[in-house]
Amino acid sequence: MLPIIAKTDNYKVENTNIFLISEISDLPKSSFEAPEIDYITLRLAEKNLNTVILNKLGHIAVVSRIPSAEESDQNKVLEKCRKAGESILVVMKEQKIESVCVVDCCIKQPETLAFAEGMVLGNYQFLKYRKDRAEKESLLKEIEVFGSGIDYESINELNILCKAVYTCRSLINEPLSTLNAEKLSLDFEAMAVEAGIKIEILNKQKIEALKMGGLLAVNLGSIDPPTFSILEYKPENAVNAKPIVFVGKGVVYDTGGLSLKPSASMETMKCDMSGSAAVVSALYAIALAKLPVYIVALAPATDNRPDGNAYVPGDIITMMDSTTVEVLNTDAEGRMILADALTYAKKYDPMLVIDIATLTGAAEAALGKFGMAGMHNNAATYFNTLVKCGFKVSERIAEFPFWDDYEDLLKSEIADMKNIGGRFAGAITAGKFLQHFTDYPYIHLDIAGPAFLEKRDSYRTSGGTGVGVRLLFDFVKEIAIQEIAG
Repeated sequence: MLPIIAKTDNYKVENTNIFLISEISDLPKSSFEAPEIDYITLRLAEKNLNTVILNKLGHIAVVSRIPSAEESDQNKVLEKCRKAGESILVVMKEQKIESVCVVDCCIKQPETLAFAEGMVLGNYQFLKYRKDRAEKESLLKEIEVFGSGIDYESINELNILCKAVYTCRSLINEPLSTLNAEKLSLDFEAMAVEAGIKIEILNKQKIEALKMGGLLAVNLGSIDPPTFSILEYKPENAVNAKPIVFVGKGVVYDTGGLSLKPSASMETMKCDMSGSAAVVSALYAIALAKLPVYIVALAPATDNRPDGNAYVPGDIITMMDSTTVEVLNTDAEGRMILADALTYAKKYDPMLVIDIATLTGAAEAALGKFGMAGMHNNAATYFNTLVKCGFKVSERIAEFPFWDDYEDLLKSEIADMKNIGGRFAGAITAGKFLQHFTDYPYIHLDIAGPAFLEKRDSYRTSGGTGVGVRLLFDFVKEIAIQEIAG
């Protein structure tokens, strides 16, 4: 269940409240008796304890000590607050609480909203296919926030963003049996209609007419046709004449094709469309929040199977821009479909293109679940802004080198290039492969590590995490501010 965050101008002592404090002196004396304050003081003095729960008549009161900015930098403080918010959920579930008020006792609006954000994002569950759904589902429906300086606009934006993350996670968690390429595009269409986004879905015939050889090659082994979704959000007050284009990998399931993955590596491959889910969900949030930025999202989609006339190692594929590619590994399929989308993006003469994809095991091996690999070409200022946004929302980017030397690893003797670069620097050579199809400021993000978790990591629940949605949304907000400021 998606809890709704709501601003309140008052809170009732007799209801369930969470009091956020930095110091004991922040506690409202009207809500606690002297012995209770003494008990809270004693408990918070214990090592590493930042939460105290008081059982009162008919309700509970929770006191959570949040870090001050002096203890660490602001980004780390906000992340600690999100995790603190998530940690309270176990109490909410045990007590079967439907509504709770978060009381800001120390006048810290960003920290309070981050706390509420952690509660909402941590409350996500994917129970669609469970018989015991009613028993397992969280009862939490509403999180009120009380405090000076907390405004309705920020709360509305946070509700929109959390809804978009939930939507993204649920798309990722759907199995192939219920979410092939065509169904993914229809889900994108429903999101677009709700948010007032223009959408066009290209079917296989239109994809063939555009000569998208990479997307068509990956789709050869599938009985389901590919799709190419084009979403455009262009508000009248857009601060940019040329659009920012998001491109997301939409491989709804990846067996590796004839370069078949080991079974253990295939179990979670329904998540290989996380990039497309992220870019469309981010655009969905941007449009619902009415951010004044012109955005286009492109989502090529197919599954990758070793059946029928599936493309094979040794094939030469002609891409949309007429580049010929020698296929040495059919499991390097994501770059094949993204390359055509990056070529298509040229028609917009974009100010910037950002692609996001679960692209390489090399990126996951290098960074684990803790961050995404980032590379850029002719986009240093935008990339620096994106990195700062990544630290703010804790979807961090580690910059990998993008030196021209790596292009040598992609040279082919019988085609214009190979689709893999060999054993070393796999994340970088994948990015360099994609760069070949660009002629605009370009950022590449590889989210193979954090996109899907087998175990819960605080408010990043198991399964699809929705990584990229909050990052892109915050980035677009920052671009709007910068453009308006001139």
